[in-house]
Amino acid sequence: MNMVLIMVLLICVIIMAVVMIIILVSKKSITDNQKATPFECGFNPMSYSRLPFSIHFFMIAVIFLIFDIEIIMIMPIILIMKTSMIKYWISTSISFIIILIMGLIHEWMNGMIQWTS
Repeated sequence: MNMVLIMVLLICVIIMAVVMIIILVSKKSITDNQKATPFECGFNPMSYSRLPFSIHFFMIAVIFLIFDIEIIMIMPIILIMKTSMIKYWISTSISFIIILIMGLIHEWMNGMIQWTS
């Protein structure tokens, strides 16, 4: 019984020593001002909240979502190709691709794809 008590105390001392070493080592001695401030969608949360919103950032996010939805729509078209009638599959695929190309041309003509403006 005495040996078990000594082992439990020794384990507790070792655990406390490791926890103290981790606490001491993990503290940063130099805090970077930029890393310490929160960052949310390109805005400084401590600044004036009514600053104009970047439409370019918003349009990039919308285009990204549209391309994600395109992938979700294209995958079933490819998988259905083996089971459905070929003329319906071709007409659906061509109409979907034409709609995507028309959207791309519209974005291009309105300057939404220019990254450096």
